[in-house]
Amino acid sequence: MPWWRPALTLVGLGSLALALVSPLDALAHRHFAAHMVQHMLLVAVAAPALLLADPFAALLWALPARTRVRAGRLLVRGAPVRRVWQTLTRAPVAWLAYALVLWGWHLPWAYESALGDRRLHDLEHLAFFGSAILFWWPVVGPAPHFGRPVHPALRVVYLVTGALQGAALGLLLAASPVALYPSYGTPRAPGTLSPLEDQALGGVVMWAVGGAVDMLAVILLLRRFFASDSAR
Repeated sequence: MPWWRPALTLVGLGSLALALVSPLDALAHRHFAAHMVQHMLLVAVAAPALLLADPFAALLWALPARTRVRAGRLLVRGAPVRRVWQTLTRAPVAWLAYALVLWGWHLPWAYESALGDRRLHDLEHLAFFGSAILFWWPVVGPAPHFGRPVHPALRVVYLVTGALQGAALGLLLAASPVALYPSYGTPRAPGTLSPLEDQALGGVVMWAVGGAVDMLAVILLLRRFFASDSAR
């Protein structure tokens, strides 16, 4: 096994821990920018890192033999679980699901509801992470492999359009003339960011971090494509 697979596993799990069980989680209830850092750790770091680690084979062989056989039956051709996962990880479906989750949870009423209810907030995080797994799946193509991989050129288009819609939301939040989320409007200590400045910083975090990761993935895809084309 290449050394970088366990390293990426640690990066992915560490990002999940930093986002969900570190002091960042409490800070995210007081500062919008911290909440955006939390979301970016889930969707732009943890999800692609864990998929790049390609842990399916190791996880499967770690199971008891009887459980491993039962899990394998869920993935044979024609199995309902396989058909559902094939559908969800098709590029158009995965792209749309990710965009709907990203924009939907940032609607003021949905965002405020999640801040006010711990279980709903946990559901929000699960939705972000789950939709990010779907989004990155056609790009990374980890095991188990269902069908033909997406052509590298289409992966580039997929990532660029995904980056554009994420950047659009980030810029919308950064450029908004009003604070959209009343929960962050409580009085703050002198010298700290105002609610509107906090929101603008959060929008920049979303645009910059998400866009940087997406563009890095595009560069790596192009490098791999041109390298394989030269070899042929």
